[in-house]
Amino acid sequence: MQGLPKDFKKRRFARYDEAAEYYGLGLTRFKELAKQAGAVIKINQTVLIDLEIFEAFIETFRLPAEE
Repeated sequence: MQGLPKDFKKRRFARYDEAAEYYGLGLTRFKELAKQAGAVIKINQTVLIDLEIFEAFIETFRLPAEE
């Protein structure tokens, strides 16, 4: 992939490869997490990831701040 489109942050949906690159994850690991999050939308042969749902899921992994 030759870099992400400039408007990527404004999108609600993305394909696996674009989103994996954006989040800095390998494609296989990203697919696993997207499925766990329930963020996968399949329309015929096209698979899209709902980035809002995925980001909310990722936030559940945040560690509490150290005091």
